[in-house]
Amino acid sequence: MPFHSATENMAALLRSARRLRFSPSGLLQITRTKRNGPPLGRLYGGAPGGGLHGVWARRNGPVTGDVCSRVWPCAVGGARGYATATEQKSDSSAVLRSKQSQQFDWALAKLDSSVRRTGRITKTFLLRIFHDICRRGYPSSNQALLLLRSCGLLLPEVPAQERTELAHRVWEKLKELGSQYDVSHYNALLKVYLQNEFKFSPTDFLAKMEAANVQPNRVTYQRLIAAYCQNGDIEGASTILGFMKSKDLPITEAVFNSLVTGHARAGDIESAENILPVMQGAGIEPGPDTYISLLNAHAEKGDLDSLKKTMEAAERADASLMDRDLMQVIFTMAKAGHQQHIPDIVTRLRHERGYIPDAMNLCLSLITLGLEDTAFSILKTFPTLQSENADDANLGNFFLRHCVTMDVPLEKIAEFCKELQELNLHTSTLTFTLSCALEASKTALSLKLMKLMKEQDLPVRPHYFWPLFTQHAKDGSTAGVVEVLKGMEDLEVSPDVETLTSYVLPVFPSMEAARRALEDAGLSMKSEAFLIAEVRLLALTNLAELYTLLSDASYPSLDLSAFCGSLIHSFKKFADMESMVKITELLYKDKRFSAEKSTASAEADFFLYNVINSMSEKEVQAQEDKLQKYFNQLQAQNINIPLNTYRGIKNILDSYNAPALIKYVFALVDPQDQGFRGSSPRAAGADSSAVVLKRLAELKAENKPFDTTLKQAIRALCAEENMEHALELKREHEDVMMDAGYASLINLCCRHNNVEEALNLKREMTRKDSSFRLDASKYLLLVKALLQNGRLDEALDILKEMKKKEVAMDDLNQSAVFYMLCDMASRGDIPAVRLLQDTIFILGLTKPTSNLCSPLITAYLDSNNLPGALEAVLECHKLYGHLPRIHDVTVALMENGETELLQRAMDYVSQERGEMAMLYGLFFGFLQTGRYREARKILETPGLRARPGRLNWFAEKCISSNQMEALEQMVDMTDKLFECDRDEMYSYILRLCKVQNNWEKAEAVWMKMQENNVIPRERTLEILADILKNNGKEVPFEMPETWYKQAASVQQVKTAAVDDGGAKVAARLVVMCKKGHSNEAYEILKKLNNNGVALNPSTYDHVIRALLAKGSIKDALAVKDIALSRVSYFRLSDIATNLLIVSLSKNDQAEEALEKLKSMMQTNYVPSQLAVTRLVQALGNHGNVAGIQEVQSLVNSLGTTLNLSNMVFVNNTAVAHIKNGDVDLAVESLEAVYTSPDSTNPSISFVFRKVLSDDDDKALDKLSAMAERLANHFACYIPASDLFLQLLDVDKVEDAKFMLARCHGLAEQKSMMMSFLAHKAQIPGQVGKIKTLLSLIPDFIEKNVLYSYLMKCHVMDKDLSSAKALHEQMQVEGVVPDELSLKRLARLYSDAGETAPFTEPPESFKFYADKLKASKVQAPNA
Repeated sequence: MPFHSATENMAALLRSARRLRFSPSGLLQITRTKRNGPPLGRLYGGAPGGGLHGVWARRNGPVTGDVCSRVWPCAVGGARGYATATEQKSDSSAVLRSKQSQQFDWALAKLDSSVRRTGRITKTFLLRIFHDICRRGYPSSNQALLLLRSCGLLLPEVPAQERTELAHRVWEKLKELGSQYDVSHYNALLKVYLQNEFKFSPTDFLAKMEAANVQPNRVTYQRLIAAYCQNGDIEGASTILGFMKSKDLPITEAVFNSLVTGHARAGDIESAENILPVMQGAGIEPGPDTYISLLNAHAEKGDLDSLKKTMEAAERADASLMDRDLMQVIFTMAKAGHQQHIPDIVTRLRHERGYIPDAMNLCLSLITLGLEDTAFSILKTFPTLQSENADDANLGNFFLRHCVTMDVPLEKIAEFCKELQELNLHTSTLTFTLSCALEASKTALSLKLMKLMKEQDLPVRPHYFWPLFTQHAKDGSTAGVVEVLKGMEDLEVSPDVETLTSYVLPVFPSMEAARRALEDAGLSMKSEAFLIAEVRLLALTNLAELYTLLSDASYPSLDLSAFCGSLIHSFKKFADMESMVKITELLYKDKRFSAEKSTASAEADFFLYNVINSMSEKEVQAQEDKLQKYFNQLQAQNINIPLNTYRGIKNILDSYNAPALIKYVFALVDPQDQGFRGSSPRAAGADSSAVVLKRLAELKAENKPFDTTLKQAIRALCAEENMEHALELKREHEDVMMDAGYASLINLCCRHNNVEEALNLKREMTRKDSSFRLDASKYLLLVKALLQNGRLDEALDILKEMKKKEVAMDDLNQSAVFYMLCDMASRGDIPAVRLLQDTIFILGLTKPTSNLCSPLITAYLDSNNLPGALEAVLECHKLYGHLPRIHDVTVALMENGETELLQRAMDYVSQERGEMAMLYGLFFGFLQTGRYREARKILETPGLRARPGRLNWFAEKCISSNQMEALEQMVDMTDKLFECDRDEMYSYILRLCKVQNNWEKAEAVWMKMQENNVIPRERTLEILADILKNNGKEVPFEMPETWYKQAASVQQVKTAAVDDGGAKVAARLVVMCKKGHSNEAYEILKKLNNNGVALNPSTYDHVIRALLAKGSIKDALAVKDIALSRVSYFRLSDIATNLLIVSLSKNDQAEEALEKLKSMMQTNYVPSQLAVTRLVQALGNHGNVAGIQEVQSLVNSLGTTLNLSNMVFVNNTAVAHIKNGDVDLAVESLEAVYTSPDSTNPSISFVFRKVLSDDDDKALDKLSAMAERLANHFACYIPASDLFLQLLDVDKVEDAKFMLARCHGLAEQKSMMMSFLAHKAQIPGQVGKIKTLLSLIPDFIEKNVLYSYLMKCHVMDKDLSSAKALHEQMQVEGVVPDELSLKRLARLYSDAGETAPFTEPPESFKFYADKLKASKVQAPNA
């Protein structure tokens, strides 16, 4: 490192604290240089002196002098050192470290995603990662760096002092656990101090680094200068600056920015302004960060005129100030008490893309400082709050939540809520604020908010009190529970069954104790809710006591569905067999527990079936003996079940491989016939060369059939490239030659460029068998040979024959077509390339791709015909939707100064692909041609955001072509690009440094990453460490051994991935899985395992995923067992785990799927939306209400959203109730959704679809009555519309007519009818349902729109005659068809080989679809 010899001198210099009068011009006599690196990234922190993290920066003022001694004694005095001279751990610790590094990647990805999307992270999430690292032990250097850097402005919701305390806690704890600290850790701590305005002694800080034998670097000195300047100590800063100059360390823009702040805080604003000309004299142009530093200086003084002048100067200097920069100025003003000037700055905000997250962070920081009124004024500037979108209308949620967290007085919160609702900025402010207070366990505030809601006639529901009960339940406080119940009574809210069952009664030691306590408190015990809650609790805890209670003749009637779920849950344990039998008998014989219209035995039958149905295969097999006893005792009690119930239970037991139990169930019914099913086959075979010829001679001598052997002989000779012998053998036995022999010979002749012989063989075979056809690869080889010999017409004829004989092409064939076109392009024969390409695409032999279109463009570029190249690109897009080699064409036009053609190209890209694509095209073109100033201008376009795919493409291009300068410029310019992954950007440069073996450049990149506070991933550190090690340099950070490197030393297994052969096998398995050949891949994997060969974890995971995608759960789990036996640290990826949950759910193994979901979330994986949906549906089908609630609770506990509608849980809970026979409860829960004042009127068509598919008339009647009631009494037509359309969908037209007659407003629900029509128009064979809808409600849609959808239906059905008839009808009725319909009809004519009687619209389908959408949007405003 360059600073080894300097440290002691620097520390001594600081200790002497010489009094120097600072003279910027005197210190900075620097030779003219380029600007040293990019401006400090404001994504991970602003300029030293306090840039607000992520989205905006802030300039901090001084804090009280004794803060550091109170917070962390060693920060001011020298009591404790930072050093972590930890000893090396044993091999076992290395294993733990490597496993932990895998978790770190996940944590980093989550933090990075949060930072790039929102500019912040939550304290809860950060502490979760911290505790997880501490729990696992052995924290790595990089993990420590991640945690330290997150303790600054990434936490706008946490006060600065608390953030610093957290940083110290992390430092000490990780040091205690053995984390090794290097200079990057000390620099990160310095950055946190600066961002949190923590006062500390730079001298003592350097002394601690010395004691720990850690050498400071340039970044350290820069941040120490910033620390002095933050406190206005110019003399301290000048001391370090002089030292840096004496050591020839570069003085960067960041240092000058700090000096601006330092002079301003020292009260010398004139010197602060003079720093800018000094910078220019030193060869460094002031950038946006410099102007921000000066703006903050004026903002602290409240000097509005100087602020305006500085902003004008920045604009003149071409230093683009973004919204986040102006927000920093607003924050500085507010903190300094100059709120009166804030409106002037607010008017300058441009509301760029990313404005919302930036402004949210500003509001959060202001609220944290107690400036909630200023924050509220900013909140009201949010542009999207004016939208009618329901989600946007609640965008103030974050504001209200943080007000609650920071204990803003209720009166002020109430004012905010009132104003938000008056401005239509939020729909339910008080309800949301209450939920925040309950989440934060603020009981007093919660009760006051409920009282306020009651005063405003807002509903207060029982579940609002659940969090209050939960806290008392944790403490075991029965008195607290009683107090909350009294509070409910005061607010006239009665506890429902769920409240009593889950939150009240379990707190008491017994039912008797609960009854006594509640009666003593004067609470009623005679409600139906209490009766049901009591039965449910006893069903879960004491079956004997439950039987005693229910068997009492005086006990009131109670529907079995009210406690069915709890009873089933208890029965599955088989803990009290005697009580189970008694309760089952009671349910069969006592009418008190059946619904009004059903018999006791019918309800009990359904209950018995659900007991078995709720058990998993493992549970049935584990409890087989007890189930047998249970069935025998039921038989002894003369309990009979109907045949349908027996069949249902039998099917379950069959699927669970428990046939032995069937006879005991069978004993409960009259004897019936039963049946079984089963069995399946297999195949094999082949042979080779000189042996085959010998066998052929033997067969001929013996006068035996030899056609098969002849085929094998020809194949063997072809494999040896022996064309003459093969052809001679064919001539000798022409009469017995087979198709396969001809195909092999044709292939051989093409390889030897013997085109004439190949064509003769083909003609000969066609004469013998006109249906003969080659496979695609052999046809293409023949085409290639013909083209190489200049026989284009014959080559085209072969392609037409391929089309005629329906020869299909795969990916490998497409690759062959590409190389064939490239070969033609290299000869410069542009017309031939175009003709060949068009023929292939028109015949439909393969789908057009950008890759296949590119040889034509290559031919034009190679001939320097730029107008022709551009014209060909545009034509390809019009015909096939691709822009092949558009970047290369753009670069060529720039290099040749073809401005008009370039303008035309960019206009076209902008029109077809959007402005963002056009801007990136220009950006990459300017970079490629060295026009860096113009490229930088492109990235200053307001609203431009990072496109990782495009940036990755250009970076890979630079790496492959060894273009370091263009790559560096791209990384530099994207520093402030919204949502740009900075670690990814720097890793590209490091990869190229590794290729070039340029360790100096790599070290400079590492310095720049530290300056910009970029958190490196493990992968990035590995690349840097490899470069330094390969050049004999010291690695300046701890590099933990990664899992795949340590695997070889930990496990002595024979790993196939180590050698080239194994790598090829692994790659082959992955390719097979991607092509859908999972079973074949599984067979190969089993053979490898039997031979003692292990593969890498990724390959096992690919095979598991492929098997799960086909529903082969057993095979997938078998592969998992193989993987674990070979690779002990193997774990399913999140994709595989999600697929397993989906497969188990579809296989009716909902319980196992639920367990897998729990274990998945325990390992910090996030389930997919599909996995959760399928699991909830499976639980609903099994009637498992408790399971659905558990899944909902797990999903709600995630720190991220799955974009999962709450109706997934509501609908499937209703289905579960219906499956359990409790239709009334299902109806009640669904009805509550629509009668709620907060209802968004969601769809419940899923429930109707399930009921109709199950043919459940009882449920359908009750749901139909509910839909009619909501329509006729509440004017809520969504449920009725859902049911009406579902009836149409299952062809129950008469029922749909009846529904239409009962609900008169149903025909007016045009939007839903239109949605149904639009959906059906996308599915083939649905035109009949559309016509049925039109016959019932003829006038709900305009004719031109209707005909457009009908035309789409006919095109989907490929029904040209109906489409023609419709077109004629439109002409007769004078309806003008839209261009999209004409385009579809013309294509239908073309596909049928007919000519359309009108001119086909020339543009693409997408063009006309977008045009039609735009016209529909504009129509209402016309």
